[in-house]
Parts: sequence; structure tokens; C-alpha cells
Amino acid sequence: MEERRGLGVRMGDIAKAAGVSRQAIYLHFDTRTALMSATAIYVDEVKGLDVRLQTVLAAKTAVEALGLYVEVWGNYVPEIYGLAKALLAARDTDEAAAVAWDERMACLRDGCRAIISGLAEEGKLAPEWDPADATEMLWTMLSFQTWEQLTEGCEWSVDKYVRWMTTLVMRSFVEDPAR
Repeated sequence: MEERRGLGVRMGDIAKAAGVSRQAIYLHFDTRTALMSATAIYVDEVKGLDVRLQTVLAAKTAVEALGLYVEVWGNYVPEIYGLAKALLAARDTDEAAAVAWDERMACLRDGCRAIISGLAEEGKLAPEWDPADATEMLWTMLSFQTWEQLTEGCEWSVDKYVRWMTTLVMRSFVEDPAR
């Protein structure tokens, strides 16, 4: 996937790279979509995404969770950059890549929704936002493309990305960011 940027990857190519028969791949995965989705989920498991997100879930306040979510995401993207770039590049012409990408981005959006809901419940969501719009904006701000533009295009370090994105989301969504 990473070598070809997600383009033109067939089940036979995957079997060859894995050192197994094409038939063996189909014994485990009925479709390329299933394989692509399983690959993305597997990478999240290997990279310990659930463990990292435990720090967000353990936050005492939604404001703290918001900052931790940006930190976890900003530090996680470099580790999945190759696969994410491949899925994104292939998604317009490859339904399986699109499904895998959309599933992973739905998880990011769900996290944004939970945090924004927490801010609203705690009375900390900036008054100009309704929770649905704030969720969509946070999700867009944290998009892979934004991360890539800032770190690759503008040559920001990951630390700079995390620092400034945290500042930006706090100022955007928290009623009183100083607290």
C-alpha cells in the first residue's frame, strides 16, 4: 500500500508481499474492502491507538480531553502517515480504499463529537457554537490534510503542530480558554 501510494494494489500483490497464495488471502478476507478495512484497524492496534486514547477518556474535564485529543492525534499521524497517504490517494478511484478511509475518519469524527458534547454538557462550549457545527469544525481542523499541510507543506514540527492546534481549538471552542 505505501509503496504504491494505494494505487493499483490487487489481492495478488498483497498475497505476494505477504508470501502467501492469493487463495489464502481470500480465505480470510472476502473482498478487498474487508482487507483494506482490516489493515487500517490492524495498524491502529499495532500502534496502540486505543491505549493512547485512554488518556483522553481519563481526562477529568472536556477541556482537558480536548487538549489531549489534539496531542494524541498530532503525534499519531506521523506513525500512520504512509498508510493514510496511500488510502487518501486511492480513495477517489478505489472503493475499498474509500471505505477504509471513511471508516477511520468516522472514528476521528466520533471522538470530536464526544469531546464537543462534553464541552456542551459542562457549559464550556463557546456560546457561538452549536454542538453539531462545532463537531464538524473540530473534525475538519484535525483532518489528515490539515496535519499534512502544516507539517509537510509548511515544515512545522509535530510539536509545533500540537502546540498551535491546541491553542487554536481551545480559543475556538472553549468559552474561557484561560481556565
